[in-house]
Amino acid sequence: MNPIDDTRPNWKYLRSVLPYYLPAIIVVAGLAVSMIYAEKQRQRIGLDNLRAEVTENLGLVRAKLEGNMSGNIQLLKGFVAALETQPTIDEARFSALSERILSAKSQLRNVVGAPDLKVAYVYPYEANKAVIGLDYRTNPAQRDGALKAADTGNFVVTGPINLVQGGRGLVVRYPVKIEREGSSPVLWGIVSGVVDVEKLFADSGLFGKPTNIDVAIATTEGGRLIETFYGDSAIFAKTPVSMLINFGHESWKIAAIPKGGWDQPQEGMWLSRLLMLAVGVMILAPVLWVARLLAERQRNIAVLSRHQEELHALSHRLDIALEASKIGVWELDLTTGALNWDGRMAQLYGVEISAFGSTYETWRNALHPDDLEEAERVFRGCIAEGTDYATEFRIITPSGQVRHIRALGTTYRDSFLHRKMVGVNWNVTADITLQQELREAKARAELQNRELELARQHMEHNSLHDALTSLPNRRYLDQYLAKLSEKAGEAEHFTLLHIDLDRFKDINDTLGHAAGDHILRQAALRLRASIRADDFVARIGGDEFVVVCAGVFNEQEHLDLAKRLIDAINLPLTYAGHECRIGASIGLASRADSGMQIEQLLVNADIALYEAKRHGRNRVERYNDDLKSLTIHTKKTADAILRSLEQNGFVSYFQPQFCAHTLEITGVEALARWDHPEHGILGPDTFLKVAENLNVVSQIDATILDQALFQLARWRANDLDIRKVSVNISAQRLFDESLFQHLDRLELLPGSLSFELLESISFDDKGSAVVESIERIRRHGIDIEIDDFGTGYASILSLLKISPRRLKIDRQLVYPIIEAPAQRRLISSIVEIGRSLGIEIVAEGVETMEHAAILRDLGCQSLQGYALARPMDGATFLRFAKERACVAAENNRSA
Repeated sequence: MNPIDDTRPNWKYLRSVLPYYLPAIIVVAGLAVSMIYAEKQRQRIGLDNLRAEVTENLGLVRAKLEGNMSGNIQLLKGFVAALETQPTIDEARFSALSERILSAKSQLRNVVGAPDLKVAYVYPYEANKAVIGLDYRTNPAQRDGALKAADTGNFVVTGPINLVQGGRGLVVRYPVKIEREGSSPVLWGIVSGVVDVEKLFADSGLFGKPTNIDVAIATTEGGRLIETFYGDSAIFAKTPVSMLINFGHESWKIAAIPKGGWDQPQEGMWLSRLLMLAVGVMILAPVLWVARLLAERQRNIAVLSRHQEELHALSHRLDIALEASKIGVWELDLTTGALNWDGRMAQLYGVEISAFGSTYETWRNALHPDDLEEAERVFRGCIAEGTDYATEFRIITPSGQVRHIRALGTTYRDSFLHRKMVGVNWNVTADITLQQELREAKARAELQNRELELARQHMEHNSLHDALTSLPNRRYLDQYLAKLSEKAGEAEHFTLLHIDLDRFKDINDTLGHAAGDHILRQAALRLRASIRADDFVARIGGDEFVVVCAGVFNEQEHLDLAKRLIDAINLPLTYAGHECRIGASIGLASRADSGMQIEQLLVNADIALYEAKRHGRNRVERYNDDLKSLTIHTKKTADAILRSLEQNGFVSYFQPQFCAHTLEITGVEALARWDHPEHGILGPDTFLKVAENLNVVSQIDATILDQALFQLARWRANDLDIRKVSVNISAQRLFDESLFQHLDRLELLPGSLSFELLESISFDDKGSAVVESIERIRRHGIDIEIDDFGTGYASILSLLKISPRRLKIDRQLVYPIIEAPAQRRLISSIVEIGRSLGIEIVAEGVETMEHAAILRDLGCQSLQGYALARPMDGATFLRFAKERACVAAENNRSA
């Protein structure tokens, strides 16, 4: 044979080893494909996460920017609305409105008013006075935006632009249109608000703490980018995350990319690659190792026989399995009783294998006494029947430890035909303990679940019932009405009885909250006992209850039920030795058709309840269309009052008071009038009751007081000898701490201001508090007058406590004195009382000069009425007072 040529490949060797290394080649190819795919997926996920992070950060900026810009526009819109109602505004009013707008949290820098597109008003004035006189139509930077706002009738946002007053800002322009009677609105001019760009961006999160994105903002028109006014315009060309910012008819486009761009190294990239490579090596190495073993086996197959190799491999795997599982192997010779244990069996039973005597008794002595009988019975039964052995038992080691053992075995005959049993033991103590713990945990969980269910039921009951009366609460009522509405058919009706306890507050205030709670519990029991079986009763708060009657509409039946409830509530009850009596007012409303909402039914019942209280309480009123009309009228009046308070719609009218002997002006009474936008000047009888319900009487009092003091200063500036002005003050205002704070800031001449109190105020249940408040008022040099004297319940004792400077006799006592001698005697008595107490007497309602003469002769010091002068606005009264002063001066010169 020729020697082998080493320069040529050994194809025979390659063909022999190729089958063993082919799996490794396939694994390598698969790993390479997997790693490339995983790398692509990681990059895609990283990019998606980066875009999501940019989107989240940009969304926050966009939301803040849009919200701040919209807030600025809404503030300016409110300013325009106010200006449209005052087209003849002056600089002072413009500054006052602007100051209120700029005092709100915003980015508005200044406000400019341009009647006929020419700047006439600015605020703040000093910082922006250079803008006054600017004509938008001739200024290139301002012209387009101003004309666009005027032409379109909508607000226009331009900028950022360079401002005439310095700096840069966004300009929001609003057209102002004035309503003309009988014609369409006309353009008054433009109101412009300058938004501080730097402050807007800072408040929107573009400045301040570092961000991980680069942002650009541009104006848009028709979906096209017009001008980038923040950031780098190149951002829009780098596949950014973009969003629209809308505010009204304007929109911007905001875009962002991460700092460093989209192609930036990802965190943990090389660590991920190294881990993938390590996993590949861990997979490939065993494959190569197995291939090498197989090749080695192939080379040595001539030396080792196939059966020996298989036996060796089987023995090796069995040994590994036994070692890993900690299973002990035993063998028992059933003929001789010899017992063989391996080392793992000795470890299980806690004995030394070298000192171990292998007999059946050794295993028997290790058994737990409680398991001994059962373990031997099972073992002997398997031997007797020749079946496989499988059981569990406990052993006690020499150290006293108890272990749970699982045993398996089977019988066979050896080559000598000796009958033997071979088997295994392994320690299952951990499994048994775990199972026991799981059973105990399951039992505890079931117990906790039962307790939680009971707690849930208790909480649900508490959430739906009133804790004091155990009646259903407002939440339960809402659910009941909702279910009732869902089940209601076309012909089915509901009726609600809204119940409010009368005189409950008096008992609560005098006997304490414990008495109030007792009253509520007793009332709940009486209501529950008086309703029908199918009716539903709930306490919805305070001393209010609701009864729901479902079924066919029967007006008389419901009225009878309401009266029965009132009679039950009226029954007296005793608490702590006190007899307590309460009443009930009930408002009744019915659901006449299935289209009526339950919420509206509740409102109707509440309206009827209010009407019952208004008519004297302890009665029932049914809701009808007249109540609906009254409610709508009251609501419109209330809304108009609130708007007028915001727009200074309450004004002072002034009626002079004259000396009874000389008919010279001695004082002036300031009277509240409502300048209604539709009905003109209205007296207190049209608004006072609604204002009291709105709790705004004190605000009206404060407005009239400020106007009266302003006019008093104006009269003095015109050298008019008017010594005092008197202002009506309500009981509500008398206890308002802000009144005294306001008085502390005034510098008043003693006696120049008087407060007129209604006679009934002194008989309020807070009489001591009234006296204390009056003393605080007197310390400011303010006189006290009792108004409408003779119509209330004032006593001599109350007059002594209050010690007023003046009493004003009510017009009801004055009017009949011409023909009624008894009325003259009554007024004469009042004058005598006043003289004895040092109190001046003022007579109101002087309708004729005959009234004036009689009252003068009766001793009244001052007169007030239409015969002498009617109430006038400030300007009219000023002219009236000047004319009177001129006439008096002429008379003095003539004399």
